[in-house]
Amino acid sequence: METVSSLAQLRQQVKQWRKQGLTIGFVPTMGNLHAGHLSLIDKAKQHADKVIASIFVNPLQFNDQIDLNAYPRTIEADIAQLTQTACDIVFVPDVATIYPEGMTKQSKITVPDIGDRLCGAHRPGHFDGVATVVTKLFNMALPDVAVFGEKDYQQLLLIKKLVHDLNMPIEIIGAETHREQNGLAMSSRNQYLSAIEQTTAAEIVQTLLEIKQRLEQGQGDFTAICEQAKQAIEQKGFEVDYIEICREADLMPAKSEDKALRILIAAQLGPARLIDNMACYLA
Repeated sequence: METVSSLAQLRQQVKQWRKQGLTIGFVPTMGNLHAGHLSLIDKAKQHADKVIASIFVNPLQFNDQIDLNAYPRTIEADIAQLTQTACDIVFVPDVATIYPEGMTKQSKITVPDIGDRLCGAHRPGHFDGVATVVTKLFNMALPDVAVFGEKDYQQLLLIKKLVHDLNMPIEIIGAETHREQNGLAMSSRNQYLSAIEQTTAAEIVQTLLEIKQRLEQGQGDFTAICEQAKQAIEQKGFEVDYIEICREADLMPAKSEDKALRILIAAQLGPARLIDNMACYLA
């Protein structure tokens, strides 16, 4: 595996692969890698001849400077992990490479509707930052396929819409959420939690499972279901941003006639903001 930091180096390798008729898979990350990230590399390799991973903590998607500063940066350990995967190149640009004119002068991408709700409503500007950096990274790596985890389901749909709307010749593939033994979705933010909080955090997936069970039993008052779940989990120490039952295809609020649903939750526990989601298909 090769590590490159300049756009010129990356483009030169991509050019050589293209001349050889090879397809390219891409996995963008912010580093601090765990098994969930590594599974995305494996997924990309199933769909492409060569795989590029990027590591870049994108300041444009943080609306809280303290959160940005605290985000764990473990570049040496990340590269060591990637060498054990099917990754061919890891691209580790600095901020000046991604935003050479500075972030205030950077053209920004806004994806309407999907980016306005849920996490978008609670983190103003976040998805503009995501859409902008992903567009730039796509234009740098020029992949045929890109893989994103379903844990960030709203982000996954946003990027699919971005690619569709801007006619990018890239297939976006979602990969199953990887979980800890207690069911907690793997996340770089989990390390902010104490041992006790790690145990408590598993209540998130239990809440999703309980909501799914109620839906499958035919309970149709979505607002009441979510409000009761919110009250129950707040009693266990969480500060809930949202619990919502949405249409899986576009994350608009679900109606009684909708059958393909996605249950989503975002909640603060101690120092960590945790998100998770679960599919629910009704007969």
